Amino acid sequence: MAILTPALVLAALGFVLGFLIFLVGKYFYVEEDNRLEGIVELLPKYNCGACGFPGCKEMAVSLLAKEAKPSQCKPMKKEDAEVLQKHLDELFAVKPE
Repeated sequence: MAILTPALVLAALGFVLGFLIFLVGKYFYVEEDNRLEGIVELLPKYNCGACGFPGCKEMAVSLLAKEAKPSQCKPMKKEDAEVLQKHLDELFAVKPE
C-alpha cells in the first residue's frame, strides 16, 4: 500500500495539471489572421533576419500591418518580391467584412 500512495498522488496531480492546461489553452486561445499563412508561404523562409525582423513570420506580420515592404527581404529574388507585392495588393484591395 505504501508504494501505491505516491503513484495515486502523481496520477491525480497529472490529471489536475492537464485539466488546467486544457482550460488555459481554451480561454487564452489567440486566433491568427488567416492571411498570414499565405504571405509566409511566399517568403523564402530562411529566417535569416536580413530584413530587420527575427524571422519570416514576423516579416509577414509587418507586411500585413503595412509597416514593411517586400523589397526589405534581402534573399528574395526580384521576381518573387513582385509576386508577393501583387498578392499584398490583392489582399488590401478586398475590404474585410
